[in-house]
Amino acid sequence: MDLDRTAFDRTLARVRRRLLDSRNEKGHWTGELSSSALSTATAVCALGMADREGHAGRIESGLSWLAATGNEDGGYGDTTISRSNISTTALCWAAFRFADRSGRFAAPAEKAAAWLEKEAGSLDGPSLAAAVAACYGRDSTFAVPILTLCNLTGCLGRAEESWRLIKPLPFELAVLPRSMMKGLRLSVVSYALPALIAIGQARFHFAPPANPVIRLIRTWTRAKTLDTLERIQPSSGGFLEAVPLTSFVVLSLAAAGGREHPVVEKGIDFLTRSMRPDGSWPIDTNLATWVTTLSINALSGSRDFDLLLDRPERRKTEEWLLAQQQRTIHPYTGAAPGGWAWTDLPGGVPDADDTSGALLALINLGGERDRLGEAVAAGIGWLTGLQNRDGGFPTFCKGWGRLPFDSSAPDLTAHAVAALSACSSPPIVNDSLRIKAQRSLSRGLAYLGKVQERGGAWIPLWFGSESAPSAQNPVYGTARVLASLAGLPPALNSELASMRERGVSWLLGAQNGDGGWGGAPGCLSTIEETALSLHALAGASSGMTPELVRGVGRLIELTDEGREMPPAAIGLYFARLWYHEALYPLVFSLQALEKLERLIR
Repeated sequence: MDLDRTAFDRTLARVRRRLLDSRNEKGHWTGELSSSALSTATAVCALGMADREGHAGRIESGLSWLAATGNEDGGYGDTTISRSNISTTALCWAAFRFADRSGRFAAPAEKAAAWLEKEAGSLDGPSLAAAVAACYGRDSTFAVPILTLCNLTGCLGRAEESWRLIKPLPFELAVLPRSMMKGLRLSVVSYALPALIAIGQARFHFAPPANPVIRLIRTWTRAKTLDTLERIQPSSGGFLEAVPLTSFVVLSLAAAGGREHPVVEKGIDFLTRSMRPDGSWPIDTNLATWVTTLSINALSGSRDFDLLLDRPERRKTEEWLLAQQQRTIHPYTGAAPGGWAWTDLPGGVPDADDTSGALLALINLGGERDRLGEAVAAGIGWLTGLQNRDGGFPTFCKGWGRLPFDSSAPDLTAHAVAALSACSSPPIVNDSLRIKAQRSLSRGLAYLGKVQERGGAWIPLWFGSESAPSAQNPVYGTARVLASLAGLPPALNSELASMRERGVSWLLGAQNGDGGWGGAPGCLSTIEETALSLHALAGASSGMTPELVRGVGRLIELTDEGREMPPAAIGLYFARLWYHEALYPLVFSLQALEKLERLIR
């Protein structure tokens, strides 16, 4: 099979132009997150609990959107292209039951109930609670909020009995210093502090513990923890800029008699501003910083980068990106200055993936070393300070325990390794910081060697595949790690060459018969995974191979030569929350095509 050079050139030109045209006048990208049934259901319930009459129009619009977007089987997935799951279907059923006063939405409510009954075995409280809890195992971060919403909306049975189905959260611990949290090994992750406080207080309000000592402690700490919640709420009102988390907080406090509390009022303001014209809500406001760094790092792979974005335009993007760096201790996570969040909005918190992407983007923008030095040094300091004892990098902070989103992950670690490698060369940083970065890099590589699967794959944390076993996405993880390892000198790690070889072998073995890749071997080919795999394999190859030719041919077909870029639900947020982002297929395609063009030329 020969490469169709004409089709390749047309596709590359269109993808470049589409990505550049997506950039706004301020010099960055905002993207567009998918609308979410889960977010819409939680927002509808929160508004209804806080002020049903005042938000009647929004509630009606939200229910209308849900009614129009359910799956044919009666259930709901997190996005309009996602398969039905028990958590989102339960939330949508609860929203219809709680907020539909006219009976207009009886039909979709009945269909959702039928789907739930089939999946859970029964609609009684114990069966539904057990089915939801089984989705998350020992991690209560999302199971408890879902069940709390279902209970507050009357879906788990008689109130005096139903609260026993929900694990009480020890909200009183929020008065302790963060340094003590890790040793407590809580069943919720560190970023879930608002839910711990608000949902814990709702559970305490309706079902206080029998133990008089615990009851006294929670009574005494109630006001103090509410003060903590108010202090960490961002100016936008949205915790993490996330609609579900903010909705759970608003719903819980309002139900427990706190409708007039400032946290509820600010949360409602966030929810009303976040609603889309069609009546839906997205999972998060935007990923502006993340998609901007992805876009810059993809464009910088072009031989014509200086022509695609001239110096004044690159300077504009650079200024915007520098302005997003955290300059103070973050009130939410207590993170030190120097990191970047996924968004330019106040609800974001610094994390490993976005800090790594921002550092790489600043280097790729080619700014003046004197101007970048301070920002890069702070970023490297923040990133190395995040590294866990096992050598890997977690998401937000070292965490409270061993739950997934407080633990090291190969996708995050590989990104950090690439950033540390790019930024640790002089004259960007001084010798002491360069040595520190190189030591951190070496530990990161050792971690990647330890967690590589026997077959050669790496399993990522933040991206999944609904059609893959256990909803994991080894294609994304392996492609991301291989791309980050490309170009690193073998002297950094004695196992580096072997790691690459096994990763490449696994990724080649995961290629579908049509030439593309899905989230795992045998999964339907998507633009995102096909592009990511091509980018990784091209970086590990010295020339065009038959596998690359077949792969790029499939990418050209999937995108109709760059004319169509339908996103897939590749994203997996912090507790099996699926989403897709309109810019992902565009950005991933461009980075693959630019890398392939260098091989072709």
